[in-house]
Amino acid sequence: MNNNILDKVNNRIKNSLFVPIQDSNMLETNDTSSQIQSLFNNVPLAPVDPILGVSNAYKQCTAAKKVDISVGAYRDENGKPYVLKCVFEAEKRLLGAPKEYLPIDGIPEFNKVSAKLLYGDAMNGKEKNMVTVQTLSGTGAVRIGIIFVRKYLPAGTTVYISNPSWANHHNICKESGVPSAQYTYYDPKTRGLNFEGMIADMKAAPNGSVFVLHLCAHNPTGVDPTKEQWNVIADVMKSKNHIPFVDCAYQGYASGDLDNDAYSARLFLSRGFEMFSAQSYSKNFGLYGERAGALTIVSHNEKNIPLILSQVKMDIRAMYSSPPTHGARIVATVLQDPELTKLWIDELKGMSNRIKYVRQKLLDALVARNVPGTWNHIVDQIGMFTYTGLNPKQVEVLVQKYNIYLLASGRVSLAGLNDHNIDYVADAIKDAVTSFPN
Repeated sequence: MNNNILDKVNNRIKNSLFVPIQDSNMLETNDTSSQIQSLFNNVPLAPVDPILGVSNAYKQCTAAKKVDISVGAYRDENGKPYVLKCVFEAEKRLLGAPKEYLPIDGIPEFNKVSAKLLYGDAMNGKEKNMVTVQTLSGTGAVRIGIIFVRKYLPAGTTVYISNPSWANHHNICKESGVPSAQYTYYDPKTRGLNFEGMIADMKAAPNGSVFVLHLCAHNPTGVDPTKEQWNVIADVMKSKNHIPFVDCAYQGYASGDLDNDAYSARLFLSRGFEMFSAQSYSKNFGLYGERAGALTIVSHNEKNIPLILSQVKMDIRAMYSSPPTHGARIVATVLQDPELTKLWIDELKGMSNRIKYVRQKLLDALVARNVPGTWNHIVDQIGMFTYTGLNPKQVEVLVQKYNIYLLASGRVSLAGLNDHNIDYVADAIKDAVTSFPN
């Protein structure tokens, strides 16, 4: 980090991240700017985004050797963004497609295939009790769903979010005016699931609470409940009348098996829950910038569906009027064509297998170097991320000495690792762990 701005903020920590924190003085164009009268003089500087801030620091770094293992975006074995072949083929078919406004709730075919992809055979005639709308990826789906919680669930309903979780879950609740709380999830001692604590918190929560549950490949820990544990979770939530809000960002990408990854959502549907689900196609289709997603709400009463749809459409209309076309058309084109669907599934398996390969390769490299501690959790966890167990001091060594960019929590995006940099990262981890033992 030899950039002038970064030199000013070396070793500073904010929001548990090693990222450049802008000083308010940097924002002033001259010494008298703070005295200029304006309605906006009291606007504070917002904190740097937990993940994007690290990525920005990586981009600003001028070191010849640097590694970005912070952002959850797939990279190929050469560290390059990857365009799926099925997506490329779909785009060729869509050349010249109309650019007209979509309906407020999006492309009907996209909504239909999205619900089918997630819920599969568990739908079993329940389609009439569902409403699915196209959204601005998974973030937009969560936001629209949380607004619905605020407006139509009992006043004061709390949304429970795993500890830890994707930071934006709490942000969305806060900005939507919905109270959020945490439930026990990760055990830093075992680097696995604290299942007993999770169940205890579910039992202690007020009846009818909303629980945000990661479909698979939990972000950021990579730790998922087993199928047996999911069944216990469903039992407890049923007894408490809790409402599942399933966040589905990695279906098919986690294990390479679409049905296996969708187990929890289908379990809740088959058990008769009223529920929400938010789908994102950023990861499993590589459509990061296209913002293709879907929100599905399930009701016991078929008569509620047109009413729910009318209210969700009103919120979408007020927020962004209608969703974008391109990404959703790509998804609908692929999922409505058996050959393209097969190609997509094959590519998903390839992406998933590369992540599994990287997990094993990193573990082998650490073991070969006799790095202190146990590291089997790297292969026991699943999906794009691993919670390495590195402490903030150790992470600081990686960032400041080796220009390896990751979160101070020790979360690593495995997609950023490959045969060209794994040994370098393993050497750095050994140095960090040896220098600052846990």
